[in-house]
Amino acid sequence: MGKMGEPIGEAQFARDTLERYSGSATEDFQPNLIITNFPSYVEYFAKTRGVPIIKGSMFEVAHAPKEETSILDFKIGSPAAALVVDLCSFLPIRASILLGMCGGLRRRYVVGDYLVPVASIRDEGTSNFYFPPEVPALSNFLMQKAVTEVLDQQHSTYHIGITFTTNMRFWEFNEEFKTRLKATKAQAIEMECATLFTASYKRKFTLGALLLISDLPLNADGIKTKKSSAFVFEKYTADHVEKGMAILKVARKMQAKNIKGSYHRNLPEAGR
Repeated sequence: MGKMGEPIGEAQFARDTLERYSGSATEDFQPNLIITNFPSYVEYFAKTRGVPIIKGSMFEVAHAPKEETSILDFKIGSPAAALVVDLCSFLPIRASILLGMCGGLRRRYVVGDYLVPVASIRDEGTSNFYFPPEVPALSNFLMQKAVTEVLDQQHSTYHIGITFTTNMRFWEFNEEFKTRLKATKAQAIEMECATLFTASYKRKFTLGALLLISDLPLNADGIKTKKSSAFVFEKYTADHVEKGMAILKVARKMQAKNIKGSYHRNLPEAGR
Protein backbone atom coordinates (compact mmCIF):
# COMPACT_ATOMS: atom_id res chain seq x y z
CA MET A 1 0.00 0.00 0.00
CA GLY A 2 1.17 3.53 -0.76
CA LYS A 3 0.48 6.75 1.11
CA MET A 4 -2.80 6.87 3.06
CA GLY A 5 -3.46 3.21 2.23
CA GLU A 6 -3.60 3.71 -1.54
CA PRO A 7 -2.54 0.70 -3.66
CA ILE A 8 0.99 0.85 -5.08
CA GLY A 9 1.99 -0.53 -8.47
CA GLU A 10 4.99 -2.75 -9.22
CA ALA A 11 7.00 0.04 -10.86
CA GLN A 12 6.58 2.44 -7.94
CA PHE A 13 7.28 -0.34 -5.46
CA ALA A 14 10.53 -1.13 -7.29
CA ARG A 15 11.63 2.51 -7.31
CA ASP A 16 10.77 2.98 -3.64
CA THR A 17 12.67 -0.18 -2.73
CA LEU A 18 15.71 0.87 -4.75
CA GLU A 19 15.76 4.23 -2.99
CA ARG A 20 15.62 2.54 0.42
CA TYR A 21 18.32 0.00 -0.41
CA SER A 22 20.64 2.44 -2.22
CA GLY A 23 19.98 5.62 -0.24
CA SER A 24 19.81 7.41 -3.59
CA ALA A 25 16.93 8.99 -5.48
CA THR A 26 16.08 7.02 -8.61
CA GLU A 27 16.29 10.26 -10.63
CA ASP A 28 20.04 10.35 -9.90
CA PHE A 29 20.71 7.04 -11.64
CA GLN A 30 22.36 7.52 -15.01
CA PRO A 31 21.49 5.72 -18.30
CA ASN A 32 24.65 3.60 -18.06
CA LEU A 33 25.12 1.31 -15.06
CA ILE A 34 28.04 -0.66 -13.69
CA ILE A 35 27.07 -3.31 -11.16
CA THR A 36 29.68 -5.00 -9.03
CA ASN A 37 30.30 -6.94 -5.81
CA PHE A 38 33.10 -4.76 -4.58
CA PRO A 39 32.98 -1.59 -2.45
CA SER A 40 36.55 -0.86 -3.59
CA TYR A 41 35.30 -0.50 -7.17
CA VAL A 42 32.75 2.07 -6.04
CA GLU A 43 35.46 3.86 -4.05
CA TYR A 44 37.76 4.00 -7.08
CA PHE A 45 34.95 5.23 -9.33
CA ALA A 46 33.91 7.94 -6.88
CA LYS A 47 37.46 9.11 -6.21
CA THR A 48 38.48 9.31 -9.87
CA ARG A 49 35.24 11.04 -10.87
CA GLY A 50 35.11 13.37 -7.89
CA VAL A 51 31.63 12.26 -6.82
CA PRO A 52 30.26 11.12 -3.44
CA ILE A 53 29.43 7.56 -2.38
CA ILE A 54 25.87 7.08 -1.21
CA LYS A 55 25.08 4.22 1.16
CA GLY A 56 21.67 2.70 1.70
CA SER A 57 20.52 -0.22 3.80
CA MET A 58 21.95 -2.74 1.30
CA PHE A 59 23.71 -1.10 -1.67
CA GLU A 60 26.45 1.49 -2.20
CA VAL A 61 26.19 3.73 -5.26
CA ALA A 62 27.93 6.64 -6.94
CA HIS A 63 26.75 8.71 -9.90
CA ALA A 64 28.89 10.52 -12.48
CA PRO A 65 26.48 12.67 -14.54
CA LYS A 66 29.26 14.02 -16.77
CA GLU A 67 29.88 10.48 -18.03
CA GLU A 68 26.21 9.47 -17.72
CA THR A 69 27.24 6.49 -15.62
CA SER A 70 26.32 5.11 -12.20
CA ILE A 71 27.99 2.31 -10.27
CA LEU A 72 26.25 0.06 -7.73
CA ASP A 73 27.68 -2.51 -5.34
CA PHE A 74 24.96 -5.12 -4.79
CA LYS A 75 27.03 -7.39 -2.51
CA ILE A 76 27.25 -11.15 -3.14
CA GLY A 77 25.08 -14.01 -4.31
CA SER A 78 22.09 -14.98 -6.39
CA PRO A 79 19.32 -13.30 -4.33
CA ALA A 80 21.11 -9.95 -4.43
CA ALA A 81 21.80 -10.36 -8.14
CA ALA A 82 18.14 -11.04 -8.86
CA LEU A 83 17.08 -8.11 -6.73
CA VAL A 84 19.33 -5.56 -8.42
CA VAL A 85 18.01 -6.48 -11.87
CA ASP A 86 14.39 -6.54 -10.73
CA LEU A 87 14.74 -3.05 -9.24
CA CYS A 88 16.93 -1.37 -11.86
CA SER A 89 14.88 -2.71 -14.77
CA PHE A 90 12.24 -0.09 -13.90
CA LEU A 91 14.70 2.73 -14.51
CA PRO A 92 15.55 4.24 -17.94
CA ILE A 93 18.89 2.44 -18.03
CA ARG A 94 20.05 1.61 -21.54
CA ALA A 95 23.17 -0.46 -20.90
CA SER A 96 24.59 -2.28 -17.89
CA ILE A 97 27.75 -4.27 -17.26
CA LEU A 98 28.71 -6.58 -14.40
CA LEU A 99 32.29 -6.19 -13.27
CA GLY A 100 32.87 -9.29 -11.21
CA MET A 101 35.50 -11.90 -10.41
CA CYS A 102 35.61 -15.61 -10.98
CA GLY A 103 37.71 -18.65 -10.30
CA GLY A 104 39.43 -19.88 -13.46
CA LEU A 105 39.03 -23.61 -14.13
CA ARG A 106 41.68 -24.13 -16.81
CA ARG A 107 45.37 -24.73 -16.17
CA ARG A 108 46.44 -22.25 -18.85
CA TYR A 109 44.55 -19.38 -17.20
CA VAL A 110 46.49 -16.77 -15.28
CA VAL A 111 45.28 -14.54 -12.45
CA GLY A 112 44.60 -11.16 -14.01
CA ASP A 113 43.26 -12.57 -17.30
CA TYR A 114 39.71 -11.61 -18.20
CA LEU A 115 36.86 -13.99 -18.93
CA VAL A 116 33.91 -13.10 -21.14
CA PRO A 117 30.97 -15.32 -20.13
CA VAL A 118 28.63 -16.07 -23.02
CA ALA A 119 26.44 -18.21 -20.79
CA SER A 120 26.22 -19.57 -17.27
CA ILE A 121 25.13 -22.89 -15.83
CA ARG A 122 22.08 -22.45 -13.63
CA ASP A 123 23.01 -24.57 -10.66
CA GLU A 124 21.12 -24.29 -7.38
CA GLY A 125 21.41 -20.49 -7.33
CA THR A 126 18.92 -19.21 -9.91
CA SER A 127 15.21 -19.12 -9.13
CA ASN A 128 12.85 -20.91 -11.50
CA PHE A 129 10.53 -17.96 -10.90
CA TYR A 130 12.04 -16.34 -13.98
CA PHE A 131 12.05 -19.32 -16.37
CA PRO A 132 11.85 -23.12 -16.17
CA PRO A 133 15.22 -24.76 -15.41
CA GLU A 134 15.70 -25.91 -19.02
CA VAL A 135 15.91 -22.29 -20.27
CA PRO A 136 19.62 -21.36 -20.64
CA ALA A 137 21.17 -18.34 -18.97
CA LEU A 138 22.70 -16.34 -21.83
CA SER A 139 24.48 -13.02 -21.67
CA ASN A 140 23.20 -10.17 -23.82
CA PHE A 141 24.72 -10.40 -27.29
CA LEU A 142 25.17 -6.67 -27.87
CA MET A 143 26.88 -6.15 -24.52
CA GLN A 144 29.25 -9.06 -24.97
CA LYS A 145 30.08 -7.83 -28.47
CA ALA A 146 30.98 -4.48 -26.89
CA VAL A 147 33.08 -6.29 -24.27
CA THR A 148 35.17 -8.18 -26.82
CA GLU A 149 35.57 -5.09 -29.00
CA VAL A 150 37.08 -3.14 -26.10
CA LEU A 151 39.30 -6.04 -25.02
CA ASP A 152 40.60 -6.44 -28.58
CA GLN A 153 41.21 -2.71 -28.93
CA GLN A 154 43.23 -2.71 -25.70
CA HIS A 155 45.08 -5.95 -26.59
CA SER A 156 43.93 -7.54 -23.35
CA THR A 157 44.35 -11.23 -22.58
CA TYR A 158 40.93 -12.80 -22.30
CA HIS A 159 39.05 -16.05 -22.62
CA ILE A 160 35.49 -16.76 -23.75
CA GLY A 161 33.41 -19.44 -22.10
CA ILE A 162 30.71 -20.66 -19.77
CA THR A 163 30.66 -20.05 -16.05
CA PHE A 164 29.22 -22.27 -13.35
CA THR A 165 27.03 -20.26 -10.99
CA THR A 166 26.75 -21.66 -7.48
CA ASN A 167 25.41 -20.58 -4.10
CA MET A 168 28.09 -22.55 -2.25
CA ARG A 169 31.00 -20.25 -1.53
CA PHE A 170 33.00 -22.71 0.56
CA TRP A 171 33.25 -25.48 -2.03
CA GLU A 172 36.98 -25.76 -2.58
CA PHE A 173 37.33 -28.66 -0.12
CA ASN A 174 34.21 -30.54 -1.25
CA GLU A 175 35.46 -33.34 -3.52
CA GLU A 176 31.98 -34.43 -4.62
CA PHE A 177 31.17 -30.90 -5.77
CA LYS A 178 34.51 -30.54 -7.55
CA THR A 179 33.92 -33.79 -9.47
CA ARG A 180 30.54 -32.52 -10.66
CA LEU A 181 32.04 -29.13 -11.50
CA LYS A 182 34.74 -30.69 -13.68
CA ALA A 183 32.13 -32.79 -15.50
CA THR A 184 30.33 -29.64 -16.68
CA LYS A 185 33.45 -28.42 -18.56
CA ALA A 186 32.73 -24.88 -17.34
CA GLN A 187 35.60 -22.46 -17.81
CA ALA A 188 35.03 -20.54 -14.57
CA ILE A 189 33.02 -20.54 -11.36
CA GLU A 190 31.24 -17.62 -9.70
CA MET A 191 28.04 -16.82 -7.81
CA GLU A 192 25.87 -14.42 -9.81
CA CYS A 193 26.06 -14.60 -13.62
CA ALA A 194 23.34 -17.17 -14.27
CA THR A 195 20.90 -15.22 -12.14
CA LEU A 196 21.83 -11.89 -13.69
CA PHE A 197 21.50 -13.24 -17.22
CA THR A 198 18.20 -15.00 -16.52
CA ALA A 199 16.63 -12.08 -14.68
CA SER A 200 17.80 -9.54 -17.27
CA TYR A 201 16.36 -11.66 -20.08
CA LYS A 202 13.04 -11.81 -18.24
CA ARG A 203 13.07 -8.06 -17.54
CA LYS A 204 14.44 -7.03 -20.98
CA PHE A 205 17.34 -5.33 -19.26
CA THR A 206 20.43 -5.02 -21.48
CA LEU A 207 23.21 -6.51 -19.36
CA GLY A 208 26.57 -8.14 -20.02
CA ALA A 209 29.57 -9.14 -17.94
CA LEU A 210 33.32 -8.87 -17.79
CA LEU A 211 34.91 -11.12 -15.20
CA LEU A 212 38.42 -10.92 -13.82
CA ILE A 213 40.07 -14.25 -13.05
CA SER A 214 41.05 -13.70 -9.42
CA ASP A 215 42.08 -17.23 -8.47
CA LEU A 216 42.64 -20.75 -9.82
CA PRO A 217 40.76 -22.81 -7.22
CA LEU A 218 41.35 -26.26 -8.74
CA ASN A 219 45.10 -25.81 -8.37
CA ALA A 220 46.57 -26.80 -5.02
CA ASP A 221 48.17 -23.39 -4.57
CA GLY A 222 45.53 -21.42 -6.44
CA ILE A 223 42.82 -20.98 -3.79
CA LYS A 224 42.07 -17.35 -2.99
CA THR A 225 43.47 -16.14 0.31
CA LYS A 226 43.25 -12.88 2.19
CA LYS A 227 46.71 -11.94 0.89
CA SER A 228 46.09 -12.90 -2.74
CA SER A 229 42.72 -11.14 -2.75
CA ALA A 230 44.29 -7.89 -1.53
CA PHE A 231 46.90 -8.17 -4.28
CA VAL A 232 44.25 -8.63 -6.98
CA PHE A 233 42.27 -5.58 -5.85
CA GLU A 234 45.38 -3.43 -5.64
CA LYS A 235 46.66 -4.41 -9.07
CA TYR A 236 43.52 -4.73 -11.19
CA THR A 237 40.74 -2.48 -9.81
CA ALA A 238 41.57 0.56 -11.95
CA ASP A 239 41.91 -1.43 -15.18
CA HIS A 240 38.70 -3.38 -14.58
CA VAL A 241 36.59 -0.30 -13.83
CA GLU A 242 37.99 1.70 -16.75
CA LYS A 243 37.32 -1.21 -19.08
CA GLY A 244 33.73 -1.21 -17.84
CA MET A 245 33.42 2.47 -18.66
CA ALA A 246 34.82 1.92 -22.15
CA ILE A 247 32.46 -1.00 -22.73
CA LEU A 248 29.41 1.07 -21.84
CA LYS A 249 30.47 3.79 -24.28
CA VAL A 250 30.90 1.27 -27.10
CA ALA A 251 27.55 -0.33 -26.26
CA ARG A 252 25.78 3.01 -26.48
CA LYS A 253 27.32 3.66 -29.90
CA MET A 254 26.08 0.25 -31.03
CA GLN A 255 22.61 1.03 -29.74
CA ALA A 256 22.59 4.34 -31.60
CA LYS A 257 23.24 2.37 -34.79
CA ASN A 258 20.46 -0.11 -33.89
CA ILE A 259 22.89 -3.01 -33.96
CA LYS A 260 21.02 -6.20 -33.11
CA GLY A 261 21.04 -7.48 -29.57
CA SER A 262 19.60 -4.65 -27.50
CA TYR A 263 16.03 -4.58 -26.29
CA HIS A 264 13.72 -1.99 -27.84
CA ARG A 265 13.21 -0.32 -24.45
CA ASN A 266 16.94 0.39 -24.36
CA LEU A 267 17.21 2.05 -27.76
CA PRO A 268 17.74 5.83 -28.00
CA GLU A 269 14.16 6.62 -28.98
CA ALA A 270 12.93 4.78 -25.88
CA GLY A 271 14.12 7.50 -23.52
CA ARG A 272 17.18 9.44 -22.50
